[in-house]
Amino acid sequence: MRKDDKAARKGRQAALAIAGTGLLWALLTLIADKEGFGQGLRLVFDLMALAGFVFAFWLIFQYWRARQDNQG
Repeated sequence: MRKDDKAARKGRQAALAIAGTGLLWALLTLIADKEGFGQGLRLVFDLMALAGFVFAFWLIFQYWRARQDNQG
C-alpha cells in the first residue's frame, strides 16, 4: 500500500468517526428526550460522544503525521 493511500485512508476514517459520532449523539439525544431518560443516562451518552470525538481527533493527528511523512 502506498503512503498516499494510507494517509487518505486515515482521513476517511476520521471523517466517518466524526460523522458517525455526531449522528449517533443527536439520535440518542432525541430518543432520550422522547422517552424521558434520566440525567444520568444522558450524561453517559454525552461522555460516549466525547470519547468518540477524542478518538476522531486522534485519527486526525495520525492523518496529519502520515501527510508529514509523505512530504519529506
